[in-house]
Amino acid sequence: MAPTRYRKNARRVSSLVERDIRRMGEKRGFTETRLLTHWPEIAGADTAAICRPIKVGFPRNGFGAVLTLLTTGSQAPMLQMRLPQILDRVNGCYGYAAISRIDITQTAPTGFAEGQAEFTPKPRSRPAPDPTTVAEARERTAAVGDDGLRQSLERLATNIISRQRAHGPKTETS
Repeated sequence: MAPTRYRKNARRVSSLVERDIRRMGEKRGFTETRLLTHWPEIAGADTAAICRPIKVGFPRNGFGAVLTLLTTGSQAPMLQMRLPQILDRVNGCYGYAAISRIDITQTAPTGFAEGQAEFTPKPRSRPAPDPTTVAEARERTAAVGDDGLRQSLERLATNIISRQRAHGPKTETS
């Protein structure tokens, strides 16, 4: 009897983790996960660089939710001035006036669990590849007819060749 193979249709990775992300976000009060995933677009790049949303709470004797933003102590006064614009943008994300107030939590750049992560990723700086490496990669991919594919293969070959020159070729050991 031949083994039975089960094959499902291809699915996006985002659809596989969407339920878990939603569940984790709801623990912190985020019913709209887009507020977390698209924070720079919602708040604006300059605002997102100095703060991030950490919690949405619902007060017992009040109307609307309270959004808590995390920032460093030195950025808090600047963030305080932007609160009306942030409130409008966040409520625009929800589609109605879901958030009635924004609280600011200040912390040191490092030290507490929430404050250890940077607000913006550090830009990667790569040194320019050696011209002989680029020429060798271009020579190896010259036979590829499609321009886009050839350029992608050139970049890949440049990375591989430069890594081999820096670290030596990998050898398999048994």
